[in-house]
Amino acid sequence: MTTLAVIVVRNGRLPVGAPEVVVEAGGRVVVVGDGAEEALRTLSGVTDGRWARTGPRFRPAALAVALVPVVADETLVVLPSSPDGRDLAPRLAAATDRPLVARALAADEDGSSVRASVARIDDRVLIPVEVHGPAVVTLAVGGRHAPHAGTGDASPGARLEEMPLVLEDDAPDPAGGTGPGGDPDLIELLEPDLRTMDLADATRVVAGGAGLVAGLDDRRATEVFTLLGSVAAALGGSAGATRVATDAGWTGYERQIGTTGVTVDPDLYVALGVSGAAQHTGGLGDPRHVVSVNIDPSCPMTAMADLGLVTDAGDLLVELGRRLGVGPTAADAGGGDRA
Repeated sequence: MTTLAVIVVRNGRLPVGAPEVVVEAGGRVVVVGDGAEEALRTLSGVTDGRWARTGPRFRPAALAVALVPVVADETLVVLPSSPDGRDLAPRLAAATDRPLVARALAADEDGSSVRASVARIDDRVLIPVEVHGPAVVTLAVGGRHAPHAGTGDASPGARLEEMPLVLEDDAPDPAGGTGPGGDPDLIELLEPDLRTMDLADATRVVAGGAGLVAGLDDRRATEVFTLLGSVAAALGGSAGATRVATDAGWTGYERQIGTTGVTVDPDLYVALGVSGAAQHTGGLGDPRHVVSVNIDPSCPMTAMADLGLVTDAGDLLVELGRRLGVGPTAADAGGGDRA
């Protein structure tokens, strides 16, 4: 009885949190979806990997039924807490008649039971959970250090093989859904709105701190953070913020990054006017690249950055907005003297 990671991919793109479940499972992983083989070969730390091509359409009900024999001998099945992982996990738990532990920071098994630590009350409380017998667990992003997806290869000597997996159209939904197979018909697949998507799922994050709006009143500061969202989206990313910015009401609390906010783990993190306090950097995970823009060359964020730009973050944001052609108030959203 062991641990196995299950990862759903789309167009060969691994979801945020995929490397962490590989580490949690000790390198044993099953990757399913469109471009599964290509995605598997970019995962670091894989010792025993299997893939199955299941087509571009994601059918969680049929996939859960098809995975039952694959996970039957596993004590612990872990999935990333990505949108597809959160969709598949409860169905897989129902199909295998196992309990589901959602959004755990860590999990392990001893052959007869599963232990996990789950975060609750906006991640301010850690609750130990023990389940007697096999279980399905989704792992929160940032729970443990892991190499970034798409940057490595399977471990030397790893066993990688294709796994036959047939999804039946008439498979019943183990979670009790209705319709053929319990899966809805796909009419159109919409990409997430970069302005509103969950920060934990973003691969690029552009964040603003108090230094971004130094010297501005609340109205103008709010305009700057609105511009930040537009610039971030134009760069293919999502906007984040420090606690100072969310407490001041310049942007929503769902944009807050830190130990009392969202934990992110992007490929690229751009910090505009962010000093780098421990409360904020505690929610950064392990970004692949960090860019810091700050007038203080000695601030902690610049010290940890791959690239540090010593300049006024607000002026730089306005110029980016102008060059990218976003934000109707880009010309006058920032500016002014900053301390």
